[in-house]
Amino acid sequence: MPVRTNMAVAVLNRVRNGECSNGSASGNLARRRRVFVQTETGCVLGMELEKGDNAHTLKRRLQVALNIPTLESSLTFGDLVLNNDLSAVRNDSPLLLTRNVMHRSSSSPCLSPTGNNPHQQRDRSELIEILSGNRFLGSNELVKDIVMAIKNGVDPIPAQGGLGGAYFFRNSRGETVAIVKPTDEEPFAPNNPKGFVGKALGQPGLKRSVRVGETGFREVAAYLLDYDHFANVPPTVLVKVTHSVFNINDVVVSGNNLQNKKKVSKIASLQQFIPHDFDAGDYGNSSFPVSSVHRIGILDIRIFNTDRHAGNLLVRLLDGNGRFDKVELIPIDHGLCLPENLDDPYFEWIHWPQASIPFSEEELEYINKLDPVRDSEMLQMELPMIREACLRVLVLCTLFLKEAAAFGLCLAEIGGMMSREFRGQEDQPSELEVVCLEAMRNIEDWNSSSSEADRVDEEFLFDIDSEDAAGSNLAPVNSKNFSNQDSFQYKSKVPNGQFLLSKLDEDFEDDEEAVVDERPDKAEGFPDLPRWDNGRIGTLSGLRTSANEQLPTTRSFVSLSNMSKEEWIVFLDKLKELLYPVFTDRRSATIEHRQKLRLGTSCRF
Repeated sequence: MPVRTNMAVAVLNRVRNGECSNGSASGNLARRRRVFVQTETGCVLGMELEKGDNAHTLKRRLQVALNIPTLESSLTFGDLVLNNDLSAVRNDSPLLLTRNVMHRSSSSPCLSPTGNNPHQQRDRSELIEILSGNRFLGSNELVKDIVMAIKNGVDPIPAQGGLGGAYFFRNSRGETVAIVKPTDEEPFAPNNPKGFVGKALGQPGLKRSVRVGETGFREVAAYLLDYDHFANVPPTVLVKVTHSVFNINDVVVSGNNLQNKKKVSKIASLQQFIPHDFDAGDYGNSSFPVSSVHRIGILDIRIFNTDRHAGNLLVRLLDGNGRFDKVELIPIDHGLCLPENLDDPYFEWIHWPQASIPFSEEELEYINKLDPVRDSEMLQMELPMIREACLRVLVLCTLFLKEAAAFGLCLAEIGGMMSREFRGQEDQPSELEVVCLEAMRNIEDWNSSSSEADRVDEEFLFDIDSEDAAGSNLAPVNSKNFSNQDSFQYKSKVPNGQFLLSKLDEDFEDDEEAVVDERPDKAEGFPDLPRWDNGRIGTLSGLRTSANEQLPTTRSFVSLSNMSKEEWIVFLDKLKELLYPVFTDRRSATIEHRQKLRLGTSCRF
């Protein structure tokens, strides 16, 4: 069914203006609300909003509570800068307090309320508070089990692998039930425990199209978009959690005794732990169910996953007898999905034979029922901090998936059209990006026509030839010529199974001090740990990395956020017109490639 582009824009406008509400808020702004303010260095403070509060009064109270100057600071709520009015802020919303550029220092320590002033704001929230994504029916019970365990002395255990901070939270029986990832311990975030620091929250992160501190709500978004548990994403919520186990840089603690550490509050993603046997990197993909690969691939296409590698596909044996004929795939680690711009995605499954098998009728029906308008509205309700650019990427990718599937393309073909090639020592735009650039060129033609019509209506005509001469920086693109290049071969930039978050991992493998251990239960000083760190397990010693030096230099060919609302409508409509010729070229290239494989090559001596 056609995508309702006009309605998509209307929904985005409506939710941005606060006209939509959920059950928790219900538009009752007269009631007292609570917000969780996070500084750019990671400190989190829960605050009650009084009826007459505005951004200025809230910042003054934060100045008293945290003992830091807030005059030269900005209070933001996703895309929205809160200059005065707080009516758009719903109950339990996370806000970000950032200093202006002239007053910013990413090395400043995380500050906590001192408690010296009896009149200052105190955080009276519980140990774990669910902020967003509370659609999992068992989430409240899961949180209660964890809180009970903490009160009984069962502390979380830090995960020893990965690039960011992660913690195994357990129940009263000592069983791991959840994994928590604080947003201020992400790679390059101020309190990263692995030495990858150098950025403040809100700045470009490991992927330039995903900001530091914003992977947590993306984890939640992937779960919320997995309707009917179609792709098997574990239940995930956004929480405010308080514990002494968390890392705070620039704070020296003697020994490993948590009693010596001060409790700190963090905003984090909390994902239910799913017992499993290994990840896809340890197991041949030939036995994976076609339906499981397709379902995960459909989700990855919708959310433009830039980091689907074998390490974040968990494998669970279903029969319990160690046989490999029945397995279940569990996708995790979705923090690098829904970028603000079209980036370079990575789909591990694109090389698997299952991805070349046509979609089933059930899968086609699921794709046909996908509604990007509903998806955007739902995400804005559940995750009000999500940026409009991310929602536009979701709408674009869902439209692309629906049109491609209706045309008859398989998962490998769709993923191949979204993936870039590396030629001449630099990335080349994907076929999807080429079509987007062509659609954007048509927007400029549309703008020129509109300007010409307006100019004719003017009483006085001005010479604007110089402006017209400037034209577009986007040269016309022949999508057919691009499609006829060998993009259908889906060449990987790195060996199979070796692609992780970025080129950082290649540097780690070459570092003599990097010790990778596939079993977290070998971590000294900790009890037996489950074999999970939402990816690969390992330890990295002696590394403190400069964020500016290690950030990948991925190019951005297409920026969707620069378009106005009217241009966005024209862009989507024009995109749909341009897709079918490109789909035809892709199908022809695939058939030609398969014929070459059947014929083989002659022997040469």
